[in-house]
Amino acid sequence: MSKSVLAGIDGSAESTAAARWAADEAVRRGQALRLVHAWTWEDDVRADPGRPAQVGSLTERLLDDAARQVRSAHPGLEVHTGLLAGHEPTASLLAAAAESELFVVGSLGLGGFEGLLVGSVGLDVAARCEVPVVLVRAAQTQPAGADGATEVVVGVDTRAPADEVVEFAFQQAAARAAVLRAVHGWTPPPVWGYAGWVAPPVETERFRAIEAELLGLALSGWRAKYPEVTVVEDTRIGGGAGAVVDASGNAALVVVGRRRHHRLGLRLGPVAHAVIHHAQAPVAVVPHN
Repeated sequence: MSKSVLAGIDGSAESTAAARWAADEAVRRGQALRLVHAWTWEDDVRADPGRPAQVGSLTERLLDDAARQVRSAHPGLEVHTGLLAGHEPTASLLAAAAESELFVVGSLGLGGFEGLLVGSVGLDVAARCEVPVVLVRAAQTQPAGADGATEVVVGVDTRAPADEVVEFAFQQAAARAAVLRAVHGWTPPPVWGYAGWVAPPVETERFRAIEAELLGLALSGWRAKYPEVTVVEDTRIGGGAGAVVDASGNAALVVVGRRRHHRLGLRLGPVAHAVIHHAQAPVAVVPHN
């Protein structure tokens, strides 16, 4: 099969939202949509123990219902469905994602922690997938331009900007005719004074100018490559994660990076981890070297 957009389906409201988001993205890309369900022990629980064939029929009906919904919204969209067999759902999903350009998954709540949006499978996939992963929750399906959501937000590390992350964000902004807000959070270096460790206002302004210049340099080549994209360069005092989350309220999509080989064995860096849990918009996690 040619490259496609992949969406994981499990029957939840969040996975339905993921399927709708993925369908919109497939249309923008001019690609097919593939809806898959990874078998879990819950499939057996939902089925009649005396009728093993029910497992297959239940999952087929689940996939057929999702396909019917997206075909209704996009009559010309090529839609494929498939059941992924295996003992480990994450491994099955990762294998399927390797044949796609983008993987979209629903973000599941974890039992009463406000702002904690990602279930264990979604978090594991985002941490290990070799293609960009978009995490969507049920209330986050509006396209750019709806309800004032007109921006794509990308977090930029000015000391080590990741080309894969920045280019993905520019591509998304161009496809949506959306403004790209490039956000860089930074902390002024403190100096010792009578009040303790503080950053003098004059020094803070000097560092603010330096950080703004570094952000501009990180984006200059991409501005030239995507001249049609309006870019807002947004430097904010504070941690990178907080800056991106604060900027997410008016976003159609938030883009963050994940190192493929993170030091200390961590699969997600602290910024990506915080953003995918607390952002107010769908989050794209883009792997980079």
